[in-house]
Amino acid sequence: MSSSRKVVELFYDVVSPYSWLGFEILCRYKTVWNIELQLRPAFLGGVIKESGNSSAALVPNKLLYARSDLKRLSQYFSVLLCFPENFHNAYAKGSLSAMRFLTAVSEKQNSGDVMIERVSREIWKRMWSADQDITLPASFSEAGLKAGLSATEVEELLQLSKCQLVKDRLKLTTEEAVKHMAFGFPLIVCHVDGKAETFFGSDRFEVMAHCIGEKWLGPQPDEQTAKI
Repeated sequence: MSSSRKVVELFYDVVSPYSWLGFEILCRYKTVWNIELQLRPAFLGGVIKESGNSSAALVPNKLLYARSDLKRLSQYFSVLLCFPENFHNAYAKGSLSAMRFLTAVSEKQNSGDVMIERVSREIWKRMWSADQDITLPASFSEAGLKAGLSATEVEELLQLSKCQLVKDRLKLTTEEAVKHMAFGFPLIVCHVDGKAETFFGSDRFEVMAHCIGEKWLGPQPDEQTAKI
């Protein structure tokens, strides 16, 4: 294994439950593998449009499969996933405002990815665990406060999320994901020895580990490490 840390980028959108699974696994492995994890909030709607893909919400069999698949994956990955009761309405509202808020958090933070990780997780929980709204400012306020931000910081981020700087940053990150062959999320880009390896989905970790010279220890790496 190379002694130099490998950069691993995660492009994601909180409207995607598979992104949440990929996010949690990489967060668990960032202290197990020799990697620098970079969280890259992007806009799934933009990726789908630019890549010519179609949303799972518009393909009946994809949606039916996702409902049963997420039940299995929730247990396997130990992530509490519950399909929203009215998924079509929730999905139709979109995630643009949520991803702008997370982009604002990413732009503002000064301590690595700690806060963007916490706030992203809280917004995912709202939609995919508690079946709550992820489009209103009040939703972001509650997620930010639960993540450890102060009320003043939340208000600053809400204002920042409306700025052109943040809008442009989200657009650029989304375009960057498309350049990495994104057609959906999560998209994981591993940089090793000057080469980028791209992986789609939350079921490629074993192959990804092989490519970056690390070992896949299953969905709960701390438990497996303790046994060694």
